[in-house]
Order: sequence, then structure tokens, then C-alpha cells
Amino acid sequence: MSSLGVGRTEQLSTMGSDVESKDGKLPNTSEDDLRELEEAYAALRDESQQLINERTTLEAEVRTLRKRIERLDENVNLLKMPPLIVGHIQDVLDHERAIVRSSNGTVFQVSLNQRLDPDALKPGTRVALNQDSLSVIEVLHEAWDPMVSGAEMVEKPTISYDDVAGLDEQVESVREAIELPLTKPELFEKVGIVPPKGVLLVGPPGCGKTLLAKAVANHTDATFIRMVGSELAQKYIGEGGRMVRELFSLAKEKSPSIIFLDEIDAIGAKRLDGSTSGDREVQRTLMQLLAELDGFDVLNDVKIIAATNRPDILDDALLRPGRFDRVIKIPIPDDASRKAILSVHLASMNTKKISIGRIVERTKGFSGADLKATCVEAGMITIRAGRSVVTQQDILDAVSRLDKKRSQGTTQRSPEALYS
Repeated sequence: MSSLGVGRTEQLSTMGSDVESKDGKLPNTSEDDLRELEEAYAALRDESQQLINERTTLEAEVRTLRKRIERLDENVNLLKMPPLIVGHIQDVLDHERAIVRSSNGTVFQVSLNQRLDPDALKPGTRVALNQDSLSVIEVLHEAWDPMVSGAEMVEKPTISYDDVAGLDEQVESVREAIELPLTKPELFEKVGIVPPKGVLLVGPPGCGKTLLAKAVANHTDATFIRMVGSELAQKYIGEGGRMVRELFSLAKEKSPSIIFLDEIDAIGAKRLDGSTSGDREVQRTLMQLLAELDGFDVLNDVKIIAATNRPDILDDALLRPGRFDRVIKIPIPDDASRKAILSVHLASMNTKKISIGRIVERTKGFSGADLKATCVEAGMITIRAGRSVVTQQDILDAVSRLDKKRSQGTTQRSPEALYS
């Protein structure tokens, strides 16, 4: 080959290498370098995505904190606002003006908030007033006395009618007078009679009056409100009557309901001419109770159960028909009743070879509470002896101990003559 041909070949080779460089291939770059660059690019891309996610999370937290700051600022502003005065509307003059009585007893003519519902603004409505202008700001719900609102039973007792042993006739009378008018009022409409308003349970202490009321509360689905008569006897004039009024108002609002007044003799004693100021206040409470039981306001789905162990001191107006239509006597248990009561208590005990008949003979004159105390004392004797099974002798020893206490007068005397 000539020298001219060799030069031409070298020129073409140089042009080819230049073309490859122009195509993007680096003549000095190896495969490992490319792999390292790709890995670095992937790491940077992952780090960038992580930073974006962190930024999104931080922005969401900032928005949450800003909302919390705004809410806290609103709470702080509400706390800094001047207090509102509580009052009652006495008369509505027109859609812009009303007569209100503030909490300190003064009467004012004020303006009404036009945003309030006119139907809600009635005489006697409890409202909030502006401290400066005394204008009506908002309508408040009726407030109950804490003692009255706390009297509503939330959790039902676990006592059933089966636990009220030896009082089958009394249980039937209570269910007819209390439960039947609430569950089947159409029966009374067909016959054309007004159902009983309430019953009065009378009997010696420890014979099952409160236990029967607990069974009613467990069995019925009505609202059960229980209160002791002594809680209605207040110090200041008008407070006891107000509590009675709120008690029946709460029962009407939550009807169907049952009111249980235990120890009603605390406010239901006979009214006497010569009495102190405290006695007169108790008598005012009694008169309010009489008006609520049988007054102008009708008790449609509200029933009353009262209990006392001193019916001899109750006022005659409280005992007349129309207030307590049934007076149910719960006496000292007889032989059959004592056997039934002992069977209920012994059924839950770990016993061996017990003769209930012999125990019934030894417990004459015992009340239901005495029989329960006898079973508890027998269990304590068993535990003291280091055993786990109650025997016949344990129960007889417990009967002897209870009988000794009764003879010494450490337990309450049963005034059976009062319930004959």
C-alpha cells in the first residue's frame, strides 16, 4: 500500500473517534464510575423524598398547633369576659322588651336578643343577663338542686322479687299499684278508673320495706328517684318546699318515673298547734308534698312509694285516699316467711346438713334483717374456727348470740303494736 493510502486510513480512524466523543461516550469513563454515579443519584433522590415527607409532617403539625392556639385564645377571651347575671323572665312586653327579675331580687325592664327564639321566652324562663345593660343574652336550662338531681338512680340494684322472700302478698299489691299503671294503662281506661298514685309501706324496722323498693327499681324500666325524708327538711324558709317541687318536676320531666321516699315520717308528722320555727318549716314542706301528691297538677306517669316504721305519727292528710291509695303492712315474718327468708340466705352459703325447720323454731320474733345477721354471724363463727363449711351448730350458736343481744336491748325494739 502506498504512503497516500496509509495516511488516509489514519485520518478516517481519527474522525471515527471524534464522532464517538460527540455521541456522549467518554473515552476515559469506566462502567464502575457510571454505577457509582447512579447510586449517588438514587441516594440523593431518596433523601430529597424524605425531606419532602418531613416538611409535609411539620406543616400538618404547625396547622394543628395554630388551631389549638386559636382555641386557647378563645377560651382565654371567654374567661376574661365579665360574668353574666342569672335571672328569670316575669313578663314579655313585646318582641323587643321584657320584664326580668335578677338573682338579687330586683326587677328591670330590659331588651331582648333578637337572635333568640321568641317561643322560648316565656314567663318563668331562666335566662342570662348582661352585667351592664341587663339585656337578655341567652336562655338557660332549668337548674335542679344537686341533692334532687343526684337522687336519680343510674345503676339498677341487683335485688329481684325472688330475694324478697315471705312477702308474696305485699309484692303483688305493690306491683298492681305501681308497675301495672305504667306498663298497661289501657286496662284502667277500659274499666274507667283512675290508677293509684302511690303506696305507703309500713312495718317494723328490718322487715323488707326498702328491699321491696329495690326490687321494684330493678324490675321496672321507669326512672327511679329515691330520697330520704330527712333530706327534705331544710333550715331556711321555703327551701324544703322548693326541693319537693323540684323533685316532682324532675319526675314529671323524666316520666314514666317512680319516687321512693324513705322515712317519710321525718316530714310527714302530725301538725300541732304549739311548735317551734323548725317544726313550722317542716310543716311547710309537708304542705308542699300534699299539694304535689294531690293538687291541681296531674301526676300522669309518676308513682310514689313511701316507707315508714312510725305510721302512728303521720298526718291524717297524708294517709287519706288520693295520696297514698294503698297502705301495705309488712309485718314481722311468721314461720313460713322465716323459712323462705332463711332459704334465700342459706342458698348462697357453703352449708352441710342444715335443718331449716329447727332454726325457724329458734328464731321466733326475728325480723328479716335479724335472720340475715344470723347467717352472717354463723359464717363468722365458721371462719373463726378455721373451717369453710357452715354447720347446723354454727347457725344455732349465731341464733343464741342474736337472741342474747335482742334480750339485752342492743338491737332495735320491734313495735309490733303500731302495725296491728
